[in-house]
Amino acid sequence: MPGSTQNTAWSSGASGHAVVALWILSGMAVSGTLHMLAYVKAAELVLLIATLVAFVPLLLDLARQLFRLNFSVDVLAALSIGSALLFRQYWVAGVVILMLSGGKTLEDYATGRASSMLTALAKRMPQIAHQIMPDGTQKDVALEEIAVGDLLAIHPHELCPVDGAVIGGNSQMDESYLTGEPFFVAKAPGATVLSGAINGSACLTIQATHIPADSRYARIVRILKESELNRPRMRRIADRLAGWYTPAAIGIASLSWFASGDSERFLAVLVIATPCPLILAIPVAIIGAISVAAKRGIIIKDPLVLEKIVACETLIADKTGTLTYGRPELQEIVSLGPYSTRGILWFSASLERYSKHPLSSAILTAARAEQMELSPTSDVFEIPGHGISAHIDGRMVIMTGRNQLPARLQRRLPEVMPGLESIILIDGELAGLLRFRDEPRPESRPFLGHVRSRHGITKVVLLSGDRPAAVEAFASTMGIPDTFGGKSPEEKLSIVRELTVAHPTLYIGDGINDAPAMMSATVGIAMGVNSDITSEAAGAVILQSSLASVDELIHISMKMRRIALTSAIGGMALSTIGIAFSALGYLKPIEGAILQEGIDLLSILYALRVVAPGEPVGDFRSSQAGRTQLPEERTAAA
Repeated sequence: MPGSTQNTAWSSGASGHAVVALWILSGMAVSGTLHMLAYVKAAELVLLIATLVAFVPLLLDLARQLFRLNFSVDVLAALSIGSALLFRQYWVAGVVILMLSGGKTLEDYATGRASSMLTALAKRMPQIAHQIMPDGTQKDVALEEIAVGDLLAIHPHELCPVDGAVIGGNSQMDESYLTGEPFFVAKAPGATVLSGAINGSACLTIQATHIPADSRYARIVRILKESELNRPRMRRIADRLAGWYTPAAIGIASLSWFASGDSERFLAVLVIATPCPLILAIPVAIIGAISVAAKRGIIIKDPLVLEKIVACETLIADKTGTLTYGRPELQEIVSLGPYSTRGILWFSASLERYSKHPLSSAILTAARAEQMELSPTSDVFEIPGHGISAHIDGRMVIMTGRNQLPARLQRRLPEVMPGLESIILIDGELAGLLRFRDEPRPESRPFLGHVRSRHGITKVVLLSGDRPAAVEAFASTMGIPDTFGGKSPEEKLSIVRELTVAHPTLYIGDGINDAPAMMSATVGIAMGVNSDITSEAAGAVILQSSLASVDELIHISMKMRRIALTSAIGGMALSTIGIAFSALGYLKPIEGAILQEGIDLLSILYALRVVAPGEPVGDFRSSQAGRTQLPEERTAAA
C-alpha cells in the first residue's frame, strides 16, 4: 500500500482499512446491481459518491505531503484515482481504492499473524492485582490503579503484576521468561521481584516499587512493540525511490497519452505504476522474522539487526557467559578468619540463594552436595556489580569482590589466582575467599569456525576484563589470534569503536557489564545466563544460553532479506511489465487495476513465507549433533 506507515491516510489501523474496503465494495455492488437493472445514471451516481467519500482521506493527506514537498508514492495513487474520476472512469477509481484499502487490510492481517509473540506477551500479563488494604483485607483492583508503595499479595503460581520488594513470606519465583535464567530464584523479605515472574507454591506480600507501566514486563512488551514499529532502511526503500519513481511514472503516463492521444493510456499507466509490492512485502517479512526469532528465544529489539548482521565481518566475543557456560563451579574455599570452610559455605549459601549472580548457583550447588540446611535471612540487599548483603544468624554478612574492599583488607588477601573469586565478610571482617572456574562451552571453537566459513566473518577478537594471561591461554584453545585482556569498560569501548571503523562488527556478550562497548558495535547481541531482555545496549537478546541461536539469528536475517527483496522486486518487475503494456495500449485502466490487485496479493503471500513452518532455521546446531570433541576443546575443558 503506498505511503509510509507514519504519514499515510490508510494507517489508521486494520478496522479503518477494512471499513474503507467494505464501503467501496458495497458501493460497487450497489452500482453494479443498478447497472444490471438499466439504471445507468443512478449506478454512476452511487459509485461516484462511494468513491468520493473514500477518496477524501487520501486527498487530504496528499495535500499535506505536497505542502511539505514530499513526493511520496501516494502521489501516484491520488493521481490515478483523481484521473479516473476526471475521465468518468468510476469503476477504475473504485477498484484502485479497493486495491489500496484491501491491500492494507491484508497487510494488517499478515502483521497480526506474524506478531503472535507480542499478542501472547500482552495476554499473559494479569489485568488485576490483589491489593492489601489498611485493615488487612485484600481487594482486587485494576492494574493501572496500583501506585508506588502499595502493598500487594501474590498468590501461589500467579504472575507478579509489578516490580516490587518482598516484605512478607518466603517463596521461589521463575524469572526465566524475563532473564533467561533457567532456575528458580528464592524470595524472602528484602528481595526484589519482577513483574511477569511466576510465583512458586507460597504466598508473598510485596510493596510496589514501580507503577505497572514502568515495570519490567511492561518494558518487555514495549520493546517488542517498538521493534515492530521501527522499520529498517529496507522498509523505507519506497520513500527513497519515490523521488525518481513518481516523476518517471508520471512522465511515462504523460508520454503515452501525448504520443497516442488516448487518455486511457495515461490512466492505465498510473493505476499499475503504484508500487504496492515494494511497500507491502518488506514490513510483512520483517515482522515475520521478528516473530520467528521470538519463538526460538531470540528477542529482536532493533529490526536494523536483521539488515546489519549479515554484513558483519569482525566478531567480538566476551569470554564469561559467551564462550563459557557462565555457570562457574566452586573449586576452593580459603578460610581467612575463625570460621571453618564448611561454615563459610553455610553463610555464603544462605546469602547467595537470594542473588541472581552467576556465582550464586555454584555456591548453592556445593551446599546441596553437602546437604546443608540453610539459615533464614533478613534485610537482603544487592547492588549489581558490587555485592550482596543480609543479616544471617544475627550477623551482618557481605559477599563482594576483591576490588570492592578497602585497601587495608585487600592487603590481607591471598595472591590472585586464575579464575573467578568472591570474598565473604562477616561483621565487617574477612571471613573467607571462594574460588571458581567457568567451564568452556564445547561448541565455542566449532562455532567460531562455522561463522568464519559460512557467514563471512574474517576476524575474531576475544575481549575480556579477565587477566591478560588467562585470556590469552583461553584464546589459544579457541583458535583466536586477537585478544584483549584486563580491559576496563572504557577501554573496551575504545577498542570496539576502533574495530568498527575498520569493518562492521558483531559483539556478543552479556549485555550488562559490556553495555557501552556493545552499543558502539554495528550489531550487539546479549546472551547467556546473565542476559536481560531489557538491556538497552543490545539490538537482540538471546534467552537460550546457546551459540547456535546466534547462527539461527543470522539465518533468519538472511531468509528475511531474500524473501522480502524477492517479493518486492518480483512484484515491481510485474508492475513494470504492466506499465509497458499499458503505455502501448494493451491494458485498459480497469484491467490494470485488477492486475495490480493480483500482484499485491502475490507479494504479500510470498512475504509470509518468512513464517512458514517446517523449514530449518540455521545449520550449526544440527552440525554439532553427535559430534566428538577435538583435543583442543578437551584441553580447554580441563
